[in-house]
Amino acid sequence: MFESAELGHKVDDEKFDKEQKKLRAELLAMQGELLEAKKFPVVILVNGVDGAGKGDTINKFNEWLDPRHVRTRAFGNPTEDERMRPPMWRFWQALPAKGKIAILFGSWYTEPLERRAYGDMKSAELSASIDRIQAFERLLIDDGAVLVKLWFHLSKKAQKKRLVDLEKDKWTRWRVTKDDWENHRHYDAFARVNERILRETSTGEAPWVVIDGCDKNYRELTAGHAVLNAVRMKLELASAKPKSHTNGSAQGEAVISAVDTTGILRDLPFKERLSKEKYQKKVPKAQGKLARLTRGSKMQKHAVAVVFEGMDAAGKGGAIRRVTGALDARMYNVIPIAAPTDEERAQPYLWRFWRHIPRRGQFVLYDRSWYGRVLVERVEGFATQSEWTRAYREINDFEEQLVEYGIVVVKLWLAVSKDEQMKRFKEREVIPYKQYKITPEDWRNRKKWDDYVLAASDMIDRTSTSIAPWHVIEANDKHLARVRVIETITRRMEEVF
Repeated sequence: MFESAELGHKVDDEKFDKEQKKLRAELLAMQGELLEAKKFPVVILVNGVDGAGKGDTINKFNEWLDPRHVRTRAFGNPTEDERMRPPMWRFWQALPAKGKIAILFGSWYTEPLERRAYGDMKSAELSASIDRIQAFERLLIDDGAVLVKLWFHLSKKAQKKRLVDLEKDKWTRWRVTKDDWENHRHYDAFARVNERILRETSTGEAPWVVIDGCDKNYRELTAGHAVLNAVRMKLELASAKPKSHTNGSAQGEAVISAVDTTGILRDLPFKERLSKEKYQKKVPKAQGKLARLTRGSKMQKHAVAVVFEGMDAAGKGGAIRRVTGALDARMYNVIPIAAPTDEERAQPYLWRFWRHIPRRGQFVLYDRSWYGRVLVERVEGFATQSEWTRAYREINDFEEQLVEYGIVVVKLWLAVSKDEQMKRFKEREVIPYKQYKITPEDWRNRKKWDDYVLAASDMIDRTSTSIAPWHVIEANDKHLARVRVIETITRRMEEVF
């Protein structure tokens, strides 16, 4: 893969001056179209050998483009805040909105590459990292992003010369660090890992562009044209009228609907009850056990994310209040999930949920969650077939990353019968302090009860995994449901701790 990058490509200054004027005009025009359309973001990865001109090329991009709409982010060692969350968290924070461009100096490839080159990661671990990277990039591309992956290459001999030349000049000496020379001493190990990573992650949708870093003029023009061509092609595709044909997502929906999963919720007996007297004894006991567990030393090595889903009026708010009653107010956040804002709609679907991932030692309770894509968005038609069918895979991968990092994921579906929901709706209409809870939207959703049961049943069936199982809690009796919610959270924490 690197042989063609060592052919000694050169562009003289006169030709460079002429070509860069044209290229800059084309890049600015492209950026204007991108901003106006606001249909997709552009993510440019800048990776490669030390001394191959990565930083200079990034500066040239910011010179050619309107920097007000370009976000450049350099990734070094994780900060303390970043180390307290899953590894991919910091990259989600750097993603650009639709219509914008992000240039990432270093990326999700850097850490696994360096760890494998230095022998701190086994081959199987690298394979797992590559799988995770490919899933993340597929998510970005499926969401419409243009992903341009640039790798700047130098031979071992050329790298040494570049580092020596930089050190000789007092104005560039600062650019060469001890880490650069240490990496140079491990050049052969890096080269083997680089070759493997690039070979396994260069896909049709996001191929690596390997650029000879010896000649400044050549590498800058080549990088600029790579970005221009990728974005232009996407703009042309985005403006083309979609063809009317049955695609894979429609086939996926047909496969899902062929399996009847509705018994998961339809066949619940709703028979158990808990008297008020027993409830008043059980709740403090359950809260006390949860309180001790969350204040223990093991909690500092973990975090907890609790997902509350269920039909309208299932008692999610009341259950959340009983859980928070057991927690230290300094260690938890309750995140109510409503319709996405304009800022959130400009990002990949899971972006707004990654923002609220808890640090170690913290508790987050989601009142509604990332499952909205396969529930309300599916039923109401807010998500396309392609979006909600692929969401099952994306959500399972998301939760796997959380669990791998030590986050306890507790998923609760509070189930009520259709008759019980009607009873609670009517109560809300007549009780003054509950009237704010009932809206016309609740009544509209009720008319689609069967559709929601189908969507929720499919969701539970397809996303209940051994590491993040769903817990269906019968909630016709609020007292019983609240106790079981607290006990379920405690039990899941004990299983992981």
